[in-house]
Amino acid sequence: MTVVNEADEVPLPQPVLGPLTRAAIFLVVTVKPEPENYEALRSFCGDIAGLIRAVEFRDIDAGLTCIAAFGSDVWDPLFGSPRPAELHPLREFRSGNRYALATPGDILFHIRAGRMDICFELATQIMEKIGDAVEVADEVQGFRYFEDRDLIGFVDGTENPRGSLALESALVGDEDAPFAGGSYVLVQKYLHDMKAWNALSTEAQERIIGRKKLSDIELDDSVKPTNAHSALTVIEENGKEVKILRDNMPFGQPGRGEFGTYFIGYCRTPRITELMLENMFVGRPPGNYDRLLDFSRAVTGGLFFAPSATFLEGAADAQPASEASSTPAVASDQPSSSVRDTSLGIGSLRGERNE
Repeated sequence: MTVVNEADEVPLPQPVLGPLTRAAIFLVVTVKPEPENYEALRSFCGDIAGLIRAVEFRDIDAGLTCIAAFGSDVWDPLFGSPRPAELHPLREFRSGNRYALATPGDILFHIRAGRMDICFELATQIMEKIGDAVEVADEVQGFRYFEDRDLIGFVDGTENPRGSLALESALVGDEDAPFAGGSYVLVQKYLHDMKAWNALSTEAQERIIGRKKLSDIELDDSVKPTNAHSALTVIEENGKEVKILRDNMPFGQPGRGEFGTYFIGYCRTPRITELMLENMFVGRPPGNYDRLLDFSRAVTGGLFFAPSATFLEGAADAQPASEASSTPAVASDQPSSSVRDTSLGIGSLRGERNE
C-alpha cells in the first residue's frame, strides 16, 4: 500500500510517545486466513481512530490510547507492497537453558490508560469488531506497581529517552520514508521465580540488576558486573548510546503463583532491541549472559511494526499482496537508505521505498 499525503504533511504517528499509565492491556491476535478477514481488518484499521475516540470520550481524563502494530507474516496479505524495510519475524536466541522464543502473533494492540476499566472497554469493543476474523494468541492485563517498580522490586524504565531523544529513538524517519512516523515494537512476556529471587540478598539482587534497589541509582562501573542487566542492555554505535522506549508492565495471578513482567520496547529499528536480547540470552561476550535470566524466563515473543496513524487511515484502500503481485515492478537506480543513520528526518509518506 502506498499512501500519498496530498498536503505533503508530516505523517501523524500513533501515540508511541505517550506517557506511562497506571493500567494497560496487551492483546495479540492471529488472523484467520480467509480473504474476507483481511478485507474486514483493512476496513477496521481505517476506523480504529474513531473507535478509540468514542471510548476515550467516556473519561477524557483517563488518557486512553491504543497502538496497533502488525507482524511480518500478515503485512503482505493485509497491506500489500511496499512493506517496512526491517520488518521480519522475531529473531530467536538460545543458549544453554535460556531461550528468547518467537510465538504466534499477527496484530498487537497496546491499550493503556489511567484506569483498567476503560482499557477493558476498548479491548471489548475491538474484539466486538474483529473477533470473527481473528483468534486471540495472548492477552495480558498489566498494572503499575508501587513506585513504578516491577514485581522483583526494582524501578523499571529509568533510562527511557525523553523529549526529542525519545522521538528520535522510537520513530522511523527518512531512512524508510513511506513508513516515517512508524515504530518497530518488540514484546516478550517474562515469568519470574519469585521464591528463588527473594531468597537472594538485596546486595546480590543489585549486582544482577546493576542498580540500587531502594534509590534506583545505577551502580558505579567499578563495582557493577559486566553481566549486570543494565550493562548488557546498553547499546553503542559509533561511540554513541542508542536507546529504545520501554513501557513494561507487571502482571500476575498470585493464586496460580504467576508473577511476571510484560516487556514492550519501541524503536526506529528492531536491530537495537534484538541486539539487547542477544546480549542478554547469549552474552557479551558469549557466555557472559544476563544473570536475571536465572530467575526469569521468556514465554512469548513477537516483533511488530506500528505504522503511522496517517497510514492506518488509508488502510481501507490497501492493495493486497495477491493483487500487488500482478502489478509490474518499476526499476529504480536510487540507492537505498541506511538504517544506521540515527538522525531524525521524519518526512511525508509520498513516494516508494527502494528495494
